[in-house]
Amino acid sequence: MKPAPALAEGFPDLSGMRVAREPHWFRWLSAALIVLVLALIGRAFAGGQIEWSYVGRFLTAKVIIEGIVNTMVMAVLAMALGIFLGVVVAIMRLSPNPVLKTVAAGYTWLFRGTPLILQLLLWFNLALVFPTIGIPGLWSARAVDVMTPFLAALLGLGINQGAYTSEVMRAGMLSVDIGQYEAAQAIGMGRLRALRRIVLPQAMRVVIPPLGNEFIGMVKATSLASVIQYPELLHNAENIYYANSRVIELLIVAGLWYLLVVSILTPLQMLLERRFARGTLRLAR
Repeated sequence: MKPAPALAEGFPDLSGMRVAREPHWFRWLSAALIVLVLALIGRAFAGGQIEWSYVGRFLTAKVIIEGIVNTMVMAVLAMALGIFLGVVVAIMRLSPNPVLKTVAAGYTWLFRGTPLILQLLLWFNLALVFPTIGIPGLWSARAVDVMTPFLAALLGLGINQGAYTSEVMRAGMLSVDIGQYEAAQAIGMGRLRALRRIVLPQAMRVVIPPLGNEFIGMVKATSLASVIQYPELLHNAENIYYANSRVIELLIVAGLWYLLVVSILTPLQMLLERRFARGTLRLAR
């Protein structure tokens, strides 16, 4: 066993002294205040005019289950449309063609600059601007018949999401080293083929986390489609409490379902992020 190194002359030996720990009074005070606030909120809900039996009764009601199914269907379809538009617009933004860049920038500016609920209402009332829609000479129909709540919600949510997804995809493609583009050109790959085979797969590890967050946000954003009568979760809950006046109980039911869906999606998002981060982790080692 090696002897302890001798101290330099003139320095006291501090090895036998007690180490004073900092008293984290602010931490304890903050924790106590948080617990107090949570206790007061819990007491308010426990003693409020809430019939919890109605919450349990309607939690698995058929119309509520149908609402959450419609919510998830709309979220998946609108997110798929948003990702497709986002990839196309991101490629246009990175194109050397000034017309494509301008159109893509205008699309992003327009749909990011106006509220989502306004866009949903505009799509739903499209018949006031275009009474008939179709292909001249081949097919036409009344816009009021075509623009159903489902289609209006899909277009409103999906096109709006495409504007945000385009920025996420553009950031992911810009994160790929320029040498990857040059290597693809050196072996004779065209621009679009290089994007599909080389750039986009590498960009996925960057875009998956924000896209996962965007999808979780999309699940909650479908509640805005209730203003155009799309039968999603919140709309169906509203129809029930319009009939029985149990407003807070049905809102709690809707909130519990949203929390359940988000609680399931969050670990799935983490697994997907780990899947696409494997190559990065191996390089880091």
